Order: sequence, then structure tokens, then C-alpha cells
Amino acid sequence: MSGDSLTFVGTATTVLRLGSFTVLTDPNFLHAGQRAYLGRGLWSRRLTEPALQPPDLPALDAVVLSHLHGDHFDRVARRGLDRAVPLVTTEHAARRLGRTGFAVRPLRTWERHELARDGAGGEVLSIESLPAVHARGVLGRVLPPVMGSLLEHRVAGRVRRRVYVSGDTLTGAHLDAVRERHPDVDVAVVHLGGTRVLFSTVTMDDVQGVDALRRLRPRTAVPVHHDDYRVFRSPLSHFVQRATDEGLGHLLRVPLRGQTISLDEAPAHPATGTSLR
Repeated sequence: MSGDSLTFVGTATTVLRLGSFTVLTDPNFLHAGQRAYLGRGLWSRRLTEPALQPPDLPALDAVVLSHLHGDHFDRVARRGLDRAVPLVTTEHAARRLGRTGFAVRPLRTWERHELARDGAGGEVLSIESLPAVHARGVLGRVLPPVMGSLLEHRVAGRVRRRVYVSGDTLTGAHLDAVRERHPDVDVAVVHLGGTRVLFSTVTMDDVQGVDALRRLRPRTAVPVHHDDYRVFRSPLSHFVQRATDEGLGHLLRVPLRGQTISLDEAPAHPATGTSLR
């Protein structure tokens, strides 16, 4: 069985390889200069170029979409992705994308969708929807529902790897609930950026990101979603510095855009491949 890995495409888009399964997260393929539409007249211009486009992707077993926002599922993904590949997402996003022919798999919080590999020694990948909070107060009722995800890879009934993907969430007690149910996360892929929308922060900044690591206690953390759009206000460098100052720098694996990192190796210190801007 090949080693597990993560390829960072840009924004929150990654290609995760767990055993023989390949999963795409939050597909955002807009080019630098193009606008991502966030609903209700809001938009943000992309600053970076994604490392891959849909024709460059390997064969996929699933797409995991945390929520339906233009910087997580865009018009390029809508046109270019194979609509027969299971798309695991929130009920809200599933209703919208199901109308356009995608093979949606809607999940409520704590529900699971499982993929089984025939003739592969009982190899299974389960995708579980986890609680997430995109915003609080009035804005929380306006933004689309979001989910975190736990990807659990098992062979012959034994767990090989657990990967948590935060989605666009703030920190808080809901992450304590994740930790209580899943105290053994191997890798946490955390969406950062300190995104500001209508004067409110709607994704984790450096302070919240470090708080999330303390709550979740993963063995390794991979920061994504930090420098691709103008609405991202908290630089990656601030998160790396704060994590280091608080004794958590050894957890970090910080991939460059387009870089593939192994999930089999213990995290290096300082963070490998770090690009601080």
C-alpha cells in the first residue's frame, strides 16, 4: 500500500491520498485576478494561481466540500469535475449541486459516508461530518452552513489514519466536542486566514488557529486557506510564529502551493516547506 500524502493546490483545495483512496477537498480553481462570488452581492478577487486545474487531477474516489462558497466550489469546478464522483457535503450544498447532476452525498453533523474498496483486504474510507461555526450572531444565520470532516482510513477493521479537515470554522466548544469523540486525530488540516466579511471574522486567525490546535491536539497540523484572497487578513507567518512561541511549532507541516507532503512521517521542526509572506 502506497504512503499517505497531501498535495496543496491552493486556498482549501488539497488532494489527499489515504491508502488506495484519493480525495479532493474544497475545489477552487479560479485563476489569479478572477472573482470568487460569496453570495448576497459579496465577492473577493483571487491573488494566487492554483497549482492544478481539473484536467491535472488524478482519478478521484470522492470530493469533500465543507460548504458552498465561491472560494471553495467555483465555476471552474462546476464545469470541470466528474459529476459521477461522490460529492460529500452539507445538506444545503447537496440540494444546490444535486440539481446540476453531481452525485451528492449530503451529511448531517456526526453522520458518515463510507467508501469500500472491493478485493482490497477490507479497505474502507469513511467521511464523517463534524460541527463547524462559520460565524456567530446575525452573520452566522446568513452564511451557508459549513461542516468539518473526519476522514478515517481502515484496513481489515483497523484504523490506519484519521485526518481532520476543519472547513471554514471559528474555534470554540464545538471543537471540544470533536476532540471528545475523536481524541486520536493524526493530521488536522486547518483553514486559516482570519477572513473578514462585513466587519466580522469568519475563519480562524492566528490566535484562533492556535487555540484550535490546543483543543484538538492533533499529532500533525497542516495550515491551508491563508493567502489566496483579499478577504484573508491574518498572514500565515503570524500563525506559524504564534504556534512556535506557544510550543506547538513542532506540530506544523506547511506545504508550498503545489507541494506534496507525506503524512507518514513525523512532523519536522521547524515546519518544512514554509513560505512566510
